[in-house]
Amino acid sequence: MLVLTRKINQSIQIGQDIEIKILAVEGEQIKIGIEAPKHVEIHRKEIYLSIQEENNKATNTSIDLLRQFTNQIKK
Repeated sequence: MLVLTRKINQSIQIGQDIEIKILAVEGEQIKIGIEAPKHVEIHRKEIYLSIQEENNKATNTSIDLLRQFTNQIKK
């Protein structure tokens, strides 16, 4: 893991298209701004993990339904 120290209004550049800027520090919270192309999805990690979990459930459900359908056709 790369660890960087930044002050308010300083940025971190990721590739050519993504900039992360420190906007404010208030107690234990930090406000950051992210500039990225619209096609880049940006989520808080807990939201990202929740989306991944839902996608996995949907995939498993689809596979189970396909198996049921295939078994009914074979009969």
